[in-house]
Amino acid sequence: MPSTRFTAVPEGVYPAPVHAPYKSTRLRGPLQAALRIAAPAASAAIEIPPSAVTPLEADLTAHGEGTPLGEKIVVAGRVIDEDGRPITRSLIEVWQCNSAGRYFHSKDQHDAPLDPNFFGFGKFLTDGDGRYRFVTIKPAAYPWGNHANAWRPAHIHFSLFGNVYAQRLVTQMYFPGDPLHTLDPIFNSVADARARESLIARFSIEDSVGDVMLGYTFDIVLRGRASTPFIP
Repeated sequence: MPSTRFTAVPEGVYPAPVHAPYKSTRLRGPLQAALRIAAPAASAAIEIPPSAVTPLEADLTAHGEGTPLGEKIVVAGRVIDEDGRPITRSLIEVWQCNSAGRYFHSKDQHDAPLDPNFFGFGKFLTDGDGRYRFVTIKPAAYPWGNHANAWRPAHIHFSLFGNVYAQRLVTQMYFPGDPLHTLDPIFNSVADARARESLIARFSIEDSVGDVMLGYTFDIVLRGRASTPFIP
């Protein structure tokens, strides 16, 4: 049975439930202090069979009738616990907008083109060393109506579990060198500077594939010391 004893996440790593610059949290964020409750199910070990996903689901560019528009990239990294031990067979789900900044979803009515060959969703498992890898199209920035002239930096959403249900994490991966980082209320809802920087992937020539696609590395730490911030 995996250990369920965790070091507390340092202050400033996780955003406050209500972050005034992020407008919608004023309406949906809880105003009362959180309560600690007994949750035995949270410590139950997770067993995800390899058959839960197929290799094709790790390639977000392979689900249309043709090649998606935009820059093809590969993202790779490790999922580890606070002591650096690999999280094996962790189910990771990712979702994102396309190269024009639009999600393949009925609620996204942004005046940008949909790509019939890109749906922006994938899932895969980490291997025995906690490593993962997926292929996608680099997403674009898009306007989001939080305030005047508000644009979200390019990002990819991640959802994953660790060895137990208490290790659930939902976060976002950003790209290096984006000038919108300093202007984005969601990115800056993480008060701790080191934790914010951990949300930015690193360019990786080692993960790049010849003249086909550039590579990025994004390592994820579940809970405790050096935890990757939770970003809803």
